[in-house]
Amino acid sequence: MKSETQGSPRSTRASGSADKYSLIPAEKVNLLVKGRYVDVFGTLGMHAHESGQRQVSVFLPGAQEVEVISPAGRSSLGKLAKVHEEGLFSGLVDRRKQVPYRLRVSYPLAVVEIDDPYRFPSLLDPADLYLFNNGTQEQAWRFMGANHRICDDVEGLMFAVWAPNAKRVSLVSDVNNWDGRVHVMRLHPGSGVWDIFLPGVEPGTTYKFEILNHDDRLLPLKADPYARQMEFRPGTASVVPARQNYQWQDSKWMQSRREQDSHGSAVSIYEVQLGSWKRNGEDGTGYLGYRELAEDLVPYVKWLGFTHIQLMPVSEFPFDGSWGYQPLGMFAPTSRFGSPDDFRYFVDAAHNQGIGILLDWVPGHFPTDSHGLARFDGSHLYEHADPRKGFHPDWNTCIFNYGRAEVVSYLLSNAMFWLEEFHLDGLRFDAVASMLYLDYSRKDGEWIPNHLGGRENIEAIEFLRSVNSRAYFNFPGILMVAEESTAWPDVTGFIERGGLGFGYKWNMGWMNDTLRYLAREPVHRKFHHNEMTFSLLYSFSENFILPLSHDEVVHGKRSILERVQGDDWQKFATLRAYYTFMWTHPGKKLLFMGCEFAQRDEWNHNKSLDWHLTGYGPHKGMQQLVRDLNLLYLESPPLYELDFSHDGFEWIESNDYLHSVFIYRRRGRIRSEQMIVVLNLTPVPHENFMIGVDGPGWYAERINTDSADYDGSGRGNCGGVHAVHLPSHGKAWSIAVQVPPLAALVFSTEQGD
Repeated sequence: MKSETQGSPRSTRASGSADKYSLIPAEKVNLLVKGRYVDVFGTLGMHAHESGQRQVSVFLPGAQEVEVISPAGRSSLGKLAKVHEEGLFSGLVDRRKQVPYRLRVSYPLAVVEIDDPYRFPSLLDPADLYLFNNGTQEQAWRFMGANHRICDDVEGLMFAVWAPNAKRVSLVSDVNNWDGRVHVMRLHPGSGVWDIFLPGVEPGTTYKFEILNHDDRLLPLKADPYARQMEFRPGTASVVPARQNYQWQDSKWMQSRREQDSHGSAVSIYEVQLGSWKRNGEDGTGYLGYRELAEDLVPYVKWLGFTHIQLMPVSEFPFDGSWGYQPLGMFAPTSRFGSPDDFRYFVDAAHNQGIGILLDWVPGHFPTDSHGLARFDGSHLYEHADPRKGFHPDWNTCIFNYGRAEVVSYLLSNAMFWLEEFHLDGLRFDAVASMLYLDYSRKDGEWIPNHLGGRENIEAIEFLRSVNSRAYFNFPGILMVAEESTAWPDVTGFIERGGLGFGYKWNMGWMNDTLRYLAREPVHRKFHHNEMTFSLLYSFSENFILPLSHDEVVHGKRSILERVQGDDWQKFATLRAYYTFMWTHPGKKLLFMGCEFAQRDEWNHNKSLDWHLTGYGPHKGMQQLVRDLNLLYLESPPLYELDFSHDGFEWIESNDYLHSVFIYRRRGRIRSEQMIVVLNLTPVPHENFMIGVDGPGWYAERINTDSADYDGSGRGNCGGVHAVHLPSHGKAWSIAVQVPPLAALVFSTEQGD
């Protein structure tokens, strides 16, 4: 009976005939058409038959006829019998060996020729899977997710996803009418990875994974954890990316970055949320795209003199109000502003202007949206099962399971992905403290101690060390930055000595203390003098960045300007002095967008910055001061060379609390090069104020925040002063300067000790 039906029109019997299951057992047919059969690669496609011929079976819902043809379509290898009305076909072809073939499929309105995905072998490399399951895979995106491949001279997409506890995983898309029965994937039991090679899938095609859990329950469709492009919200599907063929133009930048020591260089960072820096359109609601930002934002940052732009997260996220800090597409630049190549263009443009790009990275938690990572295969796969370790109460998010090797490979690969694929110059890790402490934001009984009985998250610590170590090894010259808000020791210490291996840490203590000081009435500041000086007791314990970030201008905190005490004159004057303090204090600098022109309102992610303010004197003056501070900073080694050494800083006067005056000296590697900074944070001017200096000479006034250029009153020192042989502050020489009210002065000299 079987031999009579091979390749013959007589094989296309009615689905109700007695021998319709002659080639496929009835139990398999029922499971296949119901989407409950797992080992589809063992049944569909071409397989050896007991007759010595080859059996071809396909499942194509809606098809009327299926013919097996040669790859070029010139000859027929035989027609297949329709063994189930849902579209299951099977038949024998007169071949003794496995051969390439295609399918000619007749639908009611068209006849198409396609490649059968079940004729192709797995394209996964066992070595890649070994590293993935071992927690040391650094390039998982090259084989997980959707990747362009050529197999047997056929172009297609290899899809792969990790779902070890799933009963069945299918690729669903427009190419199969989102029918999870059509493209059931192949399971690699040892790794928990499922894969399938689909020919003819075009870039831009949307897709998800349909997962059947072990309880035979279909989960909500899942986006690809490794998707490199995703739909524009409110869509949640993954998108097949175009072949990566972007031609980078930043070779000089990349070479110079490898040779640069950022610790001994000027680093001044402009923090940006791309969706609200500037908007377009008549109603001001349209986003600037990555390419528009390259033409607008990059030249502006260049003019201001910043060395880096730090982007708040651009990994695809569903909710605008999360600002990107609850990402669902960890490998996908958000589609809000364009394509991945558009983002590459933005980075390229910045590099060609001598500006580095840093990215906020969120490896600490992820949202619970049904199409995301949470309970991905029906089990707690990416997150801890116990909510005391796997759920974050502050943000209602899941916490990554850093003790699971495949999760470590996922995150490790993600860090390398951004640095390699987009030439980024570093990552700023968000909320590191929440990763380090098992009891972070938890009460007694709400957390689980580690195996030593302590509160440290040992698995997260090892993960952070691993990412930092591998990133610096693979990409010399980058910046790995921790937002860590506690006194955890050696965040920027060497891993070999027990440190976490970051290059930099945000100095949250400096920020909190000094902003608290500015909020006080000038008459009361003398009682809180230490709030401005305390940071120098620990400034050299870590490699610090001084941050005035987005977190300080939201949630009712008010803008930086409006947090300063006093009337408008006092606010602007004090803020100018404060910025000068920041730019001359040990540590690298970070300023959030809008702060450079003293935006009055809190930052609102739903609208543009208030650029019209730059047409008014005080705001324009603030913007000019920030530019001048950056330019002075860039050309003054004493302000950056020894940021992390006691040798780079010396108090001249730290105890004059009655006048709220602070005086200090910055030095570089060449000891004769010095900068002297004077801060007066009361509205009382000081005439002929004596400051001890190392020797005779001319002390040039480089910055005077009361200058008319900054909308100040114009009081100053006419460009500088000569030292006189009069003792002061323990020095034999001194300079007598005019110190304006609520102002800062910066002098430079090349006099020796």
